[in-house]
Parts: sequence; structure tokens; C-alpha cells
Amino acid sequence: ICIGRQLGSGGRQIGKLLSQQLGMAYYDSEILSLAADHSGMSREVFMRSDEHRGILRHVFSALSPAPIGSSDVYGNQLSDDHLFALQSEAIRQAAEEKSCVFIGRAADYVLRQHPRCISVFVSANINDRCQRVMEKEGVNRRTALRMLEIGDRKRADFYNFYTQGTWGAADTYHLIVNSSTLGIPATADFIAEFAKKTLHIQ
Repeated sequence: ICIGRQLGSGGRQIGKLLSQQLGMAYYDSEILSLAADHSGMSREVFMRSDEHRGILRHVFSALSPAPIGSSDVYGNQLSDDHLFALQSEAIRQAAEEKSCVFIGRAADYVLRQHPRCISVFVSANINDRCQRVMEKEGVNRRTALRMLEIGDRKRADFYNFYTQGTWGAADTYHLIVNSSTLGIPATADFIAEFAKKTLHIQ
């Protein structure tokens, strides 16, 4: 099960609940460790261009100026395309070994030819998303709204660049669900039932 999500929509929490309910492995940033192990490189190399880490880096750099003299020690070591290819291979290998829930990182595109893969996109109402970001990051509403705007744009840029789909578009996914309608736990239940019926899970 591959989960794309708007920033602040609760997609990560939903993914964790799904993995527990369905007995599946859970991969969010954990996929970086797999990619590092498979490639023999440091995890920090993958963190540099990771979908999630990259978003936060862009968000905070957009909200505050970078320190003078700052630099990315891994900036020129490998291209982002090469790192994405290695990360994608780690996703494919994990999916071959066991049933998994993947969060972001264009996993639905990476596994598009897998016969038992479903893709879900989680959205939420702006007030709910804003409240989650305010609580998690300790920022005011104005800053949270700006973070949501930048974060979603970066996720869309990442997804649209590496895939043939459109981030958040209905025809890109098997299911799109608004977590504000049912709440986080019930949304996870809903997706679990969808997955059971789609994949014929008992």
C-alpha cells in the first residue's frame, strides 16, 4: 500500500495504523536505511535529497535565510537522479520480500507494475492540516499556512518530476480520501477495508 499525502493530513499516522491492522511492514524514512545498506553508502547521503527531508529543508530555508558559509557536504557526491534510482530499488526489494506500507517517495510509481500494489492519496481540510503543523512544529497559524503551501509544492514537484502521474490528481491513484471526514483512526479503517477488498485479503 503506497500512501501519498498532503502535508498535515495525517497520512503518516494513517500509514502506521494500517501497517498494524494488516500486519504489514511500515516504511517511511526507514527506506533510506535500506537504500544505504543496499548501496553501501551513508544514510546521510540519501537524506540530502529525500522527499520528506528535502521538503522540510526547502520550507525552513524559504522562511529564514541560510547561514553565511553554510554548505551541503554531500551536495556534489551523487546526483539526485542516481539517489532516487537507488532508493527505488530498495523499495522494490522490500516489496518483493513482504507486504509493506510505503509513505511517499513516489513508491506507487516505483511499484506501478507490481500486481498487488494499491495507491492512496490522503488529503484533509486546511484548518485540520494547519492545526497539526502548528502543534507539531510549534509555530503560529501564519507560519503554518506558509509551511503547508511550500511543503505541498515541494512534494508535488518531487512526484511530478520522477513519475508520469500528477501529485494529488484523482486519476493517478486508486483511492483519494479526506481524513477530516472520518478522522485519522476511522480513515485508516476505511482504507484497510478498501485494501482487503481490492487485494482479496482475508
